[in-house]
Amino acid sequence: MQTVKQQKGDCGMEDQKQRVYDALDKLKIKYEVVEHEPVHTMEDMDRLGLPEKGTLCKNLFLRDSKGKRHFLVTCDEKKTVDLKSLGRQLGGGNLSFASEDRLEKYLGLKQGSVSPFGLMNDTDHAVEFFIDKDLSKCKSLGIHPLENTATVFLSFKDLDKFLWDLDVDVVKVRL
Repeated sequence: MQTVKQQKGDCGMEDQKQRVYDALDKLKIKYEVVEHEPVHTMEDMDRLGLPEKGTLCKNLFLRDSKGKRHFLVTCDEKKTVDLKSLGRQLGGGNLSFASEDRLEKYLGLKQGSVSPFGLMNDTDHAVEFFIDKDLSKCKSLGIHPLENTATVFLSFKDLDKFLWDLDVDVVKVRL
Protein backbone atom coordinates (compact mmCIF):
# COMPACT_ATOMS: atom_id res chain seq x y z
CA MET A 1 0.00 0.00 0.00
CA GLN A 2 2.82 2.37 0.85
CA THR A 3 4.21 2.40 -2.70
CA VAL A 4 0.88 3.29 -4.28
CA LYS A 5 0.44 6.20 -1.88
CA GLN A 6 3.94 7.41 -2.55
CA GLN A 7 3.47 7.32 -6.33
CA LYS A 8 0.23 9.23 -6.19
CA GLY A 9 1.51 11.87 -3.78
CA ASP A 10 4.76 12.08 -5.69
CA CYS A 11 3.47 13.67 -8.82
CA GLY A 12 -0.21 13.94 -9.68
CA MET A 13 0.80 14.94 -13.20
CA GLU A 14 2.25 11.51 -13.92
CA ASP A 15 -1.25 10.09 -13.56
CA GLN A 16 -2.46 12.45 -16.29
CA LYS A 17 0.16 11.26 -18.79
CA GLN A 18 -0.41 7.64 -17.79
CA ARG A 19 -4.16 8.01 -18.44
CA VAL A 20 -3.37 9.01 -22.02
CA TYR A 21 -0.87 6.16 -22.53
CA ASP A 22 -3.33 3.64 -21.04
CA ALA A 23 -6.13 4.85 -23.32
CA LEU A 24 -3.85 4.64 -26.37
CA ASP A 25 -2.65 1.17 -25.36
CA LYS A 26 -6.22 -0.02 -24.84
CA LEU A 27 -7.02 1.00 -28.43
CA LYS A 28 -3.78 -0.62 -29.66
CA ILE A 29 -2.61 2.69 -31.07
CA LYS A 30 1.04 2.97 -32.00
CA TYR A 31 2.71 6.07 -30.59
CA GLU A 32 6.08 7.40 -29.57
CA VAL A 33 6.70 9.53 -26.49
CA VAL A 34 9.45 12.07 -26.07
CA GLU A 35 9.91 13.28 -22.50
CA HIS A 36 11.31 16.79 -22.17
CA GLU A 37 11.52 19.80 -19.89
CA PRO A 38 8.25 21.70 -19.37
CA VAL A 39 7.44 23.89 -22.37
CA HIS A 40 5.00 26.77 -22.36
CA THR A 41 5.18 28.16 -25.88
CA MET A 42 5.74 26.90 -29.40
CA GLU A 43 9.14 28.66 -29.25
CA ASP A 44 10.07 26.47 -26.26
CA MET A 45 8.98 23.42 -28.27
CA ASP A 46 11.09 24.46 -31.25
CA ARG A 47 14.19 24.68 -29.06
CA LEU A 48 13.78 20.98 -28.21
CA GLY A 49 14.48 20.02 -31.82
CA LEU A 50 11.61 17.53 -32.14
CA PRO A 51 10.26 18.38 -35.62
CA GLU A 52 12.08 15.48 -37.31
CA LYS A 53 9.75 13.18 -35.35
CA GLY A 54 6.67 14.71 -36.93
CA THR A 55 4.52 17.81 -37.22
CA LEU A 56 4.23 19.67 -33.95
CA CYS A 57 0.68 20.81 -33.29
CA LYS A 58 -0.53 24.06 -31.88
CA ASN A 59 -3.77 23.82 -29.88
CA LEU A 60 -6.01 26.80 -29.30
CA PHE A 61 -8.74 26.73 -26.67
CA LEU A 62 -11.22 29.41 -27.69
CA ARG A 63 -14.64 30.72 -26.71
CA ASP A 64 -17.30 32.78 -28.41
CA SER A 65 -18.05 36.32 -27.22
CA LYS A 66 -20.94 35.17 -25.03
CA GLY A 67 -18.86 32.38 -23.46
CA LYS A 68 -21.56 29.86 -24.43
CA ARG A 69 -19.54 27.85 -26.97
CA HIS A 70 -16.01 26.53 -26.53
CA PHE A 71 -13.71 25.38 -29.28
CA LEU A 72 -10.50 23.40 -29.38
CA VAL A 73 -8.63 23.99 -32.63
CA THR A 74 -5.57 21.93 -33.56
CA CYS A 75 -3.26 22.90 -36.40
CA ASP A 76 0.36 22.86 -37.54
CA GLU A 77 2.45 25.00 -35.18
CA LYS A 78 3.63 27.02 -38.19
CA LYS A 79 0.14 28.16 -39.17
CA THR A 80 -1.08 31.60 -38.26
CA VAL A 81 -4.71 31.45 -37.23
CA ASP A 82 -6.91 34.43 -37.99
CA LEU A 83 -9.47 34.33 -35.17
CA LYS A 84 -11.88 36.62 -37.05
CA SER A 85 -12.18 34.43 -40.12
CA LEU A 86 -12.08 31.26 -37.98
CA GLY A 87 -15.01 32.62 -35.94
CA ARG A 88 -16.98 33.13 -39.15
CA GLN A 89 -16.04 29.67 -40.42
CA LEU A 90 -17.11 27.97 -37.16
CA GLY A 91 -20.24 30.08 -36.82
CA GLY A 92 -18.93 31.28 -33.47
CA GLY A 93 -18.81 35.02 -34.11
CA ASN A 94 -15.97 36.82 -32.36
CA LEU A 95 -13.60 34.27 -30.85
CA SER A 96 -11.10 34.88 -28.10
CA PHE A 97 -8.84 32.71 -26.01
CA ALA A 98 -10.70 31.10 -23.13
CA SER A 99 -9.49 31.81 -19.61
CA GLU A 100 -7.36 29.45 -17.56
CA ASP A 101 -10.42 28.78 -15.37
CA ARG A 102 -12.43 27.65 -18.38
CA LEU A 103 -9.54 25.50 -19.58
CA GLU A 104 -9.45 23.81 -16.18
CA LYS A 105 -13.26 23.49 -16.02
CA TYR A 106 -13.87 22.05 -19.49
CA LEU A 107 -10.67 20.15 -20.31
CA GLY A 108 -9.06 19.69 -16.89
CA LEU A 109 -5.86 21.24 -18.24
CA LYS A 110 -3.36 23.92 -17.29
CA GLN A 111 -2.14 26.60 -19.69
CA GLY A 112 0.67 25.27 -21.87
CA SER A 113 -0.76 21.73 -21.85
CA VAL A 114 -3.71 22.22 -24.21
CA SER A 115 -4.20 19.11 -26.30
CA PRO A 116 -6.88 17.08 -28.08
CA PHE A 117 -6.20 14.44 -25.40
CA GLY A 118 -7.85 16.89 -22.98
CA LEU A 119 -11.16 15.98 -24.60
CA MET A 120 -11.06 12.80 -22.51
CA ASN A 121 -11.87 15.10 -19.56
CA ASP A 122 -14.80 16.74 -21.40
CA THR A 123 -17.39 14.12 -20.48
CA ASP A 124 -20.27 16.52 -21.21
CA HIS A 125 -18.97 17.12 -24.75
CA ALA A 126 -19.15 20.87 -24.13
CA VAL A 127 -16.11 21.61 -26.31
CA GLU A 128 -16.32 21.52 -30.11
CA PHE A 129 -13.21 20.08 -31.74
CA PHE A 130 -11.79 21.31 -35.03
CA ILE A 131 -8.63 20.14 -36.72
CA ASP A 132 -6.81 21.64 -39.68
CA LYS A 133 -7.47 19.55 -42.79
CA ASP A 134 -3.78 19.73 -43.74
CA LEU A 135 -2.79 17.67 -40.69
CA SER A 136 -4.45 14.63 -42.25
CA LYS A 137 -1.57 14.56 -44.76
CA CYS A 138 1.14 14.55 -42.08
CA LYS A 139 3.02 11.36 -41.30
CA SER A 140 2.98 11.96 -37.56
CA LEU A 141 1.48 14.56 -35.19
CA GLY A 142 3.10 15.74 -31.98
CA ILE A 143 0.76 16.62 -29.11
CA HIS A 144 1.08 16.86 -25.33
CA PRO A 145 -0.34 14.01 -23.22
CA LEU A 146 -2.29 16.42 -20.93
CA GLU A 147 0.89 18.06 -19.69
CA ASN A 148 3.78 19.93 -21.20
CA THR A 149 6.65 17.67 -20.11
CA ALA A 150 6.23 15.19 -22.94
CA THR A 151 5.11 15.02 -26.56
CA VAL A 152 3.26 12.06 -28.04
CA PHE A 153 3.71 11.38 -31.75
CA LEU A 154 0.95 9.45 -33.50
CA SER A 155 -0.74 9.37 -36.88
CA PHE A 156 -3.73 11.53 -37.78
CA LYS A 157 -5.73 8.33 -38.27
CA ASP A 158 -4.86 7.14 -34.78
CA LEU A 159 -5.71 10.49 -33.19
CA ASP A 160 -9.04 10.27 -35.01
CA LYS A 161 -9.52 6.72 -33.65
CA PHE A 162 -8.72 7.93 -30.10
CA LEU A 163 -11.26 10.76 -30.37
CA TRP A 164 -13.85 8.51 -32.01
CA ASP A 165 -13.57 6.20 -29.02
CA LEU A 166 -14.40 9.21 -26.79
CA ASP A 167 -17.38 9.97 -29.04
CA VAL A 168 -15.86 13.31 -30.09
CA ASP A 169 -16.87 14.76 -33.45
CA VAL A 170 -13.70 15.58 -35.36
CA VAL A 171 -14.48 18.43 -37.71
CA LYS A 172 -11.85 19.21 -40.35
CA VAL A 173 -11.44 22.86 -41.28
CA ARG A 174 -9.23 24.69 -43.72
CA LEU A 175 -7.06 27.19 -41.88
